[in-house]
Amino acid sequence: MDLSDRVNIHAALGDAVRLRIVDELLLGDRTFRELVDSSGVLGNLAAHHLKVLEDAGLITRRQSDGDHRRRYISLQYERLEAAAPAPGRLDVGFVVFICTHNSARSQFAAELWRTTTGGPADSAGTEPASRVHPLAVEVAGEFGVDLRDATPKALTEISRTPNLVISVCDRARESGRGWSSPSVHWSIPDPVSDGGIEAFRAAFGEITERVGRLAHAQQH
Repeated sequence: MDLSDRVNIHAALGDAVRLRIVDELLLGDRTFRELVDSSGVLGNLAAHHLKVLEDAGLITRRQSDGDHRRRYISLQYERLEAAAPAPGRLDVGFVVFICTHNSARSQFAAELWRTTTGGPADSAGTEPASRVHPLAVEVAGEFGVDLRDATPKALTEISRTPNLVISVCDRARESGRGWSSPSVHWSIPDPVSDGGIEAFRAAFGEITERVGRLAHAQQH
């Protein structure tokens, strides 16, 4: 990263509203309306601040895989590493990862969390499939994660109350189900609807990065 790029990042962060937006996005993705509500400014002013952050390469926007109307705003965390503080230490405890069918993304996330942190985790689906997708098993195996015996299950099959719920699927997040536990959202494109093995690898890679980020926040 050259000096001018660093200057642009610091300039983009040099505003209280934009810093609040960045804080909101540190561990999960948000919609424009959610950021308007949390930032406490009018929509047109929030749009201006988001454009400044986007021009600096600090955020990206992704269309929802669920209703296709919403757009989720994601923080480009690596751009912050030399310019912004990491979130404070978190005590995550037992975490549950949620997606629609519990056949790929949430299975990836739960197993990665267990192997990365040694902490307890589980996964479930709002509409669980009959099996974990074969390409999910294959891709996980490429990275040393064994999902051969994993089985999709419903939310009601998780008997223990989680300390944190993480939705990794736009449709699950938009399903209207409320989580009694604190929650964040990771807007990960659905590899099953794509159907190609590269989509599964991309999902696994993004989830690996996000799990590592959350694990880092828990340790510091």
